[in-house]
Amino acid sequence: MKWIKQALSPIIGSQAEAYARTYLENSGLIFVCANYRCKSGEIDLILKDQDTLVFVEVKYRSNSSHGSAVEFFHQAKRRKFVSAIMHYFQQHSLNPNSVSHRIDLLGIDKTSHEPKVTWLKNV
Repeated sequence: MKWIKQALSPIIGSQAEAYARTYLENSGLIFVCANYRCKSGEIDLILKDQDTLVFVEVKYRSNSSHGSAVEFFHQAKRRKFVSAIMHYFQQHSLNPNSVSHRIDLLGIDKTSHEPKVTWLKNV
């Protein structure tokens, strides 16, 4: 059974990120890119909120027995995420001191009805 979960994990992750993108676009943000990857990590979504670049980490939990989705953005993950953001700035010749930006966390917890979305801005 464990191998089934491992095989489905990327599919479920992609669906959660697509759901998050739609949710954020419906909230007025403008899509820039998805799944920005570099050696140090990955940024799930990059959007713009007016003049602010928004780097979004999407977390999905199908079961709350071990905590909610947002609880899984721990310090080690945050360090890798920030490193990937710095790489993005460097690759796009942007200065993080002069470009308005923030890190948002969007948690999606599966419930019996609609998914429960928790959007934490500027974490």
